[in-house]
Amino acid sequence: MIAWSIEAAFASGCFDRVVVSTDDAEVADVARCHSAEVPFVRPPELANDHAGTVPVVSHAIEWHRQQGLAPTEVCCIYATAAFVLARDLNRGLDLLVGAGCDYAFSVTSYAFPIQRAIRITTVGRVEMLHPEHFGTRSQDLEVAFHDAGQFYWGRAEAWLNGKSIFSSGAVPVILPRYRVQDIDTPEDWDRAELLFKVLQSG
Repeated sequence: MIAWSIEAAFASGCFDRVVVSTDDAEVADVARCHSAEVPFVRPPELANDHAGTVPVVSHAIEWHRQQGLAPTEVCCIYATAAFVLARDLNRGLDLLVGAGCDYAFSVTSYAFPIQRAIRITTVGRVEMLHPEHFGTRSQDLEVAFHDAGQFYWGRAEAWLNGKSIFSSGAVPVILPRYRVQDIDTPEDWDRAELLFKVLQSG
C-alpha cells in the first residue's frame, strides 16, 4: 500500500526528496524498492500507536537540518492513503504557498448531516446528540467536513513549532467522498479494496 503513496509523491513533481519515516525493516525495504529514501530509523518514542503526526514530521525535519539541509515546505503523506493523487498534492502545495498559511490538508464532507447524529445509550436506546435539530431538514443544515487522512502540507516552521493542524492557520484541500477511505479496521480495508477495483476499472 505504501507504494501508492510513494508513486503519487513522485508523480506530483512537488518534491526534492521523498523520504519514508519508519522503524520497520520490511517497510523500509518496500520504500527503497520504489525509489524512496529511508535515511534514518524512526525512534521508538515516535513509532508507537499514540505517536502524533506533528512530532513525527518534526523529527524528520530536524534530522535533515542536522545534515545541513533546510526544508521549507514539507508534506506528510500517510502510508494508508491508497487513493491519494498527484494532482491533489499539487493543489495542496499551491494552496499552502498561495494562501500564506501554516498548513493545507485533505478534507471531505460527511455523507450525512452530523447535526442529526444519534448515540446508543448504556441501556441500548437511542438519543440525538443535537435534539434541537430533530425537525430541521437535512438540506438546511450546515455541511460539515472531516480530515480525509491522506496528506498534510505544512511550512517547516509550523511543524517544528508544533502548531495545530486543525486551526485557522490551515486551508482545506477538498476531495470528493468517493476517493476517501481511512483504513483502521478490517471493514475499512474491505471497502478500500472495493473502491480501488472500481476506480481502477473506471
